[in-house]
Amino acid sequence: MIRLTLTFNSITNVLCNKNKSSFFKINHLSIVFVFLLTVASGFNTMVLSQETSKKYTINSFPIEVIGELNGFTISITTKKIKEGLEIATLKLTRSVAAAPPKLELKWSLPSNDISGHWSTRSGLKKNIQPDWWPSQVTSSMARNAPVLTLFGSANQNRLTFATSDALNTVKLTTSIREEDGFIYNQIFLFTTKHKAVTDFEIDLYFDKRDQPFYTSLDEVADWLASKKEYAPAKVPKYAKLPMYSTWYSYHQNVDPTELLKECTQAKKMGFESIIVDDGWQTLDSKRGYAYTGDWAPERISEMKKFVDGVHALDMKFLLWYALPLVGEKSEAYKKLKGKFLRYWDGQGAYELDPRYPESRKHVIDICVKAIKEWNLDGFKLDFIGRWIAREHTVLEAKDGRDFASVNEAADQLMTDLIQKLTSINPDVMIEFRQPYIGPLMRKYGNIFRAGDCPNSILENRVRTTDLRLLSGATAVHSDMIMWHYGEQVEIAAFQLLNVLYAVPQISVRLEDIPKDHLKMIQFYLSYWGENQDVLLDGQFETIYPMQHYPVITASNTDKKIVTLYSNQFISLESNLPEKLDIINAKNSTEVLINTKSDLGVYLYTIYNCLGEVQKTGELALQSKAYVLEIPVSGMIRLERKK
Repeated sequence: MIRLTLTFNSITNVLCNKNKSSFFKINHLSIVFVFLLTVASGFNTMVLSQETSKKYTINSFPIEVIGELNGFTISITTKKIKEGLEIATLKLTRSVAAAPPKLELKWSLPSNDISGHWSTRSGLKKNIQPDWWPSQVTSSMARNAPVLTLFGSANQNRLTFATSDALNTVKLTTSIREEDGFIYNQIFLFTTKHKAVTDFEIDLYFDKRDQPFYTSLDEVADWLASKKEYAPAKVPKYAKLPMYSTWYSYHQNVDPTELLKECTQAKKMGFESIIVDDGWQTLDSKRGYAYTGDWAPERISEMKKFVDGVHALDMKFLLWYALPLVGEKSEAYKKLKGKFLRYWDGQGAYELDPRYPESRKHVIDICVKAIKEWNLDGFKLDFIGRWIAREHTVLEAKDGRDFASVNEAADQLMTDLIQKLTSINPDVMIEFRQPYIGPLMRKYGNIFRAGDCPNSILENRVRTTDLRLLSGATAVHSDMIMWHYGEQVEIAAFQLLNVLYAVPQISVRLEDIPKDHLKMIQFYLSYWGENQDVLLDGQFETIYPMQHYPVITASNTDKKIVTLYSNQFISLESNLPEKLDIINAKNSTEVLINTKSDLGVYLYTIYNCLGEVQKTGELALQSKAYVLEIPVSGMIRLERKK
């Protein structure tokens, strides 16, 4: 497509002699406009602004690439990895450095048996929206992952597409066009400001294999993790063990005496670490960050003594930091003035610019000092997504900045920080929460936590499941679970059961909750600990993402655990292991199972949510359907009779 743009005034000033008569001017203007219309309609080579549209084929999809190349040349080569999976490499080159052009890659496919989409942003909205408001995910260094999957009604992959660039901003979209019933997909590159380059290369991943959507996601996660620049951090043992968090139970009013009491109780129940959240660093309790940035323990003045007290209970200690934030009333603000990206209006804080060596040194020194002086076991690092360029950010390495790119500088900062921390403690734990959970974040952190969703069992289930599907071996944690202390114990148990396939974090005051709540937590944490290898490391399968994963399964060669969150039936195949647990995480007692062949005789025990045995017996699993009576938030445990 060719664009030719000239204004009326510019034509008049250039081509009309102002000393001539009006008649002369009008006649000449008419000739000029006729000439321009003729040129625009008949030639493709006279351009003032060139927009290129080229077509390529990737994995049988006709891909159109659109953009104003601005002197860059573009090429795409493809490589077939296996039947149904291709990777294309897009290259841009230019003799003189310039900001890369905005590029759009688009293609379509019939909507036949495509029921929804999956991305790290889709959450509870996995439908495909109309083309006037597309479903989308935007990823960058600290936000989301550049992956989007279209899935069918039987949970199969229809198309998974992704890019290898997890550092810079990439936007992926999908939508349904009502006029023709086609699904339209797009990949947008360089939609935000980018530093000048002479060359750029990116891989495009296209997987249309007919296999479970979670298998495709697992494989694309492995593809990203295999890249040297995204090599995931080591996951220490304690990153995969239950944690107590102070956020919902104490918010900013953290008190070491009270927390040591909580830790004493928590340790008895199976919690192995405590995360002390926001509030320890300042006496200000207004939820803003005007006094944050010095990271001096104002509220917990004897931090080392507190940490030692936790360690004496044989628990690990993680501390919350918001590294990008420097409060306007902090001493750090005076020290780093002028080295900020922007002011966060309403929070009373500035956002540190990582492109300054002094800024990076400040962050690293703060964390190294804390881990050395207080003997910390880990950090909960928050607001990492604030390190991003905006419209008015000057992307040049000058005026004291040694990086032009904010993303590259943030990557360097986090890379240097993790190297420093692991040199002090090889098993240091680093937690990030959604949406700071992309491929690059796996390089810096070993814990991904579900984003804040207090008291929402549905969101916590969906968020932890989504994280499991793309996080590989990185430890996936629930958002801190909490509930009203007057809640019925069976309903309170839903909070734990909906995050059973993640590492549970809990944030209720154990000293204050009812005794039956304590007993319920104790039972299911013990169960979780006994079955951690299956729940976290077994074959992870889930169905019907459009229905928010109503059934989730984990299994190994010896055992299978199935959790039912709605009135779905459970299908049992002939390859059933020796042991089977079915957990009834819904508010009705009927559980329907359907066996497709004779599976033999199983001994069973039925428990309620307090771990109390309700019934025992034998069950011959023949080729038919069964309706089992299992208490709400209870379970049936089956083991094949010898």
